[in-house]
Amino acid sequence: MGDTKASKKRVTLRDVAQAAGVSLKTASNVINGNGRMTEQTRAKVEAVIQRTGYRVNIAARNLNRDHTGFITLAVPSLTPPYLAELANRTIDAARQRGYSVYVTTYAEGSAKGARDILENFNSTVSDGMILSMSEVEDITPEDLDVDFPLVVVGARTTWGVADHVTPDDVSAAANAAGYLLDHGSTALAVVGARGAYDEDALLHAVEGNAQLRLRGIIEECRRRGIALDPRLVGNTDQDWTIGSGASVTQRLLDQGVPFDGVVALNDQLAIGSLVALRTHGFDVPGQVQVIGFDNIEESAYLQIPLTTMDSRLEWTAPTAVERILRRIGGETVEPELLMTESRVIARSSTR
Repeated sequence: MGDTKASKKRVTLRDVAQAAGVSLKTASNVINGNGRMTEQTRAKVEAVIQRTGYRVNIAARNLNRDHTGFITLAVPSLTPPYLAELANRTIDAARQRGYSVYVTTYAEGSAKGARDILENFNSTVSDGMILSMSEVEDITPEDLDVDFPLVVVGARTTWGVADHVTPDDVSAAANAAGYLLDHGSTALAVVGARGAYDEDALLHAVEGNAQLRLRGIIEECRRRGIALDPRLVGNTDQDWTIGSGASVTQRLLDQGVPFDGVVALNDQLAIGSLVALRTHGFDVPGQVQVIGFDNIEESAYLQIPLTTMDSRLEWTAPTAVERILRRIGGETVEPELLMTESRVIARSSTR
């Protein structure tokens, strides 16, 4: 006969509070991303929200709170798999908290870049911004000193002016290099450097995916008493595509300096390296091991499945959403660097 009227009854916030065994105020604080409580309590309420399918009445809530119910996610592009997945996970995490997400892209390094996005933020249509800052943006601390809730994700520094959510790229790269060395590699090549190789400058790097990852590789080699040969550091500039990975690996092979391990600074570069190595008849992983970064979907389904460092997007996106919603809710803690460790996802491109 179909659903009864009772089965269609909308789950209320009071229902959620009762099921979780908390007060109405505590349940409301969880929904709005503010208030003080233990992580155990917050997790218990969120589990009830998931189980019951509770949905926030955004129109009513925003009428009461003078908020829009939207946050903005600004990224340089949606073409790289990493950024596309960041967008999807951010949207999912926000939806679970009763928020919607505007996703916008900006022209990297131009007059319409991240600075323009920050200067022209419209608080009448969005309550705050999660900014994935491009490697090539010329951003200053003053640019990040804004009058709206802001959380930055990725490898650029925020100088302590804004919340910064990121995996530890230095540690991840050290683990990647160490993994190859522990599994028999003795001479490492790197694919994905940006600019001329300057070891001293890289050892003092505080931002940039390429710079921080190279710093981690250099530090790990030094800890083991191994020199990273500058001739084996392949420069791709800003081009971290499969084609760039193949052509730079080809260039490394052509110069004749032997290597038996490749640390590619993202998975697309690593896929290109695999193509170049296989084209030249190298056995992977028997003669040369390859490791990438970000664990994009394709990496598990290659002819030689790719060993890679976990992107930790399952942590980054929800953490950024939680922090921006707490800011929107009025929490006035000092800006923080929120960082997590990565891990090796071992597949067939390594021994």
